Amino acid sequence: MATWAASMGELHYLAIAPSPPQASDIADPQLRALWQLPMPGMHRIVLDGGRVTLDLMVGTVQAMLPQIVARVHAFHLPAAVGEQPPARTLARALASLAAPGATLQAQAPDEALVWALTAAGFSCKVAAATRDHAVPDIEARFASGRPQPPALPEPVRRAIVIGAGVAGSAACHRLCARGWEVTLIERHDGPAQEASGNHAGIFMPLLSKDDNIPTRLTRTAYLFALREWQRMGGVGQVFRGASCGVLQLARDANHARVQREVVEQGGYPPEFVRWLDAPAASALLGSATPHGGWLFGQGGWARPSSLCQAMLDACGERLHRVFHAEALTLAHVDGEWQVRAADGALLAQAPTLILANGTGATRLAQAAELPLSALRGQVTHLAAERVPPQSLVVCREAYVTPPSDGVVCAGATYGTDDERALRASCQQENLTRLAEILDGVRVDDAPLAGRVGFRCAAPDRLPLAGALPDYASAGRLEQLSDVPRHPGLYCLLGYASRGIIWAPLMAELLVSQLEGTPLPVEATLAEAIDPGRFLLKQRRRSQ
Repeated sequence: MATWAASMGELHYLAIAPSPPQASDIADPQLRALWQLPMPGMHRIVLDGGRVTLDLMVGTVQAMLPQIVARVHAFHLPAAVGEQPPARTLARALASLAAPGATLQAQAPDEALVWALTAAGFSCKVAAATRDHAVPDIEARFASGRPQPPALPEPVRRAIVIGAGVAGSAACHRLCARGWEVTLIERHDGPAQEASGNHAGIFMPLLSKDDNIPTRLTRTAYLFALREWQRMGGVGQVFRGASCGVLQLARDANHARVQREVVEQGGYPPEFVRWLDAPAASALLGSATPHGGWLFGQGGWARPSSLCQAMLDACGERLHRVFHAEALTLAHVDGEWQVRAADGALLAQAPTLILANGTGATRLAQAAELPLSALRGQVTHLAAERVPPQSLVVCREAYVTPPSDGVVCAGATYGTDDERALRASCQQENLTRLAEILDGVRVDDAPLAGRVGFRCAAPDRLPLAGALPDYASAGRLEQLSDVPRHPGLYCLLGYASRGIIWAPLMAELLVSQLEGTPLPVEATLAEAIDPGRFLLKQRRRSQ
């Protein structure tokens, strides 16, 4: 990979591996440090300052090939080992990914594969002998005369990002890393003043028995975030936080049984999650707990404002910050988006505009019909001496963090009202749940202290990442590709309570879409978070 990158400038490598090697078997120290746990799905590893990108797909060839969204210039097919798709299925899948003139090398192919590749548009020839194979290798070139999707034009690398929370800060970080000039507009006087302003947020994956879309998306995002933070310098190093572990306690005996079965059936690496029975969980907790729980050893907590600042600082001179300025009108003029304030003053202008300002996006005409809601969350702050010493995050119906700057965070509530002041009833709810988790919590005379934030959430609790739908131009729709879009207008919204871990992957996905490079998630996951999904459902119901 390094040799190719040195000659080509950049390399994007996609690899399918039903059983990837262990990190200890990786020779390159940089790759070994970031190597993916043997978890199913697609996992992006960024190397060499972004010049080399590896998308590791853990699964069978038949399952993973249809999940790739990319235009591929070179294929390498090793000799068939284990379960393989039928030759015709494989050849058609490769042809659907092939860029015009794409090359292919297949080791010891059988006759059926050669015929199938030829039928799919590849011209094949026997390769020069380089290995002692009973069947010679072949070399092929994609030469199909069938119409191909038009290649995306080279983007003009100037963008505006509205919103300086974790969504907007991550977008700036990834855009600037790819050489974009970015203007960041924020209505407050600094980053992370809304939902991203909490003292501490927790990061952990999501598990389910059926490994559903939210579980798969959150797992991919969580692992990508861990790798990106490691590349930045590490949690607790370049931003406040700690990878101290998260213990998610079972609610009752039935939930404990489900938790144990999920771990046993999922075959997860112990570094990712372990099931602890009640005695083991109690010993770790230092407090009696009757049902045990999941231990996410790589989980922990982070201060979102510190993370936002670290991402923005990494942007360097490519980032222009416009604080204390609220974007109220957007206009697309001569191929560029103009962002204006209430008095009509032009705040910024660029071909690409990204809305990352939570429910504030719905105050803009182009995003007014997105079904986003603001969920009120109140976090309680307690003096560290009021809570038994904890070295890890503990959660059940609520969560509690280890102390930071002498403060322990407990919460958070969910509500639908817009009251920004602290509410005694919400504090009592947090304290009651906290007392159910830990023995010895002193809460009777705790002063009213904490923070209220409003999480931006979609009806399906999944994020919105991609091109913004144009509701006014929509007619009859059958699939996502039919949804009309505002040219050059994108969004990163609806992160709810998972913004810390969703932000890096969603930003990476959006930059990949802008640059026409392979997507870092499976096609089904990209469709599940497409901002046009709600318009499509609306039209399908009415047609």
